[in-house]
Amino acid sequence: MKRRTFIALATAISLTPMAALADEGWITYQPGVIAELLANGDTVFVDYSATWCSTCKAQGRTIDALRDDNPDFSAAMQFVRVDWDTYGREDVTTSRNIPRRSTLIVLRGDAELGRIVAGTRRADIQALLELGV
Repeated sequence: MKRRTFIALATAISLTPMAALADEGWITYQPGVIAELLANGDTVFVDYSATWCSTCKAQGRTIDALRDDNPDFSAAMQFVRVDWDTYGREDVTTSRNIPRRSTLIVLRGDAELGRIVAGTRRADIQALLELGV
């Protein structure tokens, strides 16, 4: 094994636990997961985000803080993060007319209960979360 390959692999492995902790309580989107959760009767909070997006990071911090403050949010909904760079032009995004990264939506059954586009105000995000409870 080449030294560069070994160092890159070792670095990736060492960072994996931190990456897993960063998304604790979130389901990473894979095709079909939202439809499956909705079919099971779950309410689904969907965060269309990109790792490089500062607005997305601000939203994520606020969502996590609100979930910590009110465990009812986590009990009432499944939280799914859709990577914009991977799925921004896929059906999971286009079928719901998601205009951009930093879009948050709450879904139940066949209905969209609410949406925020690029908003970071705590009160707005809390109101969106309350729609799912």
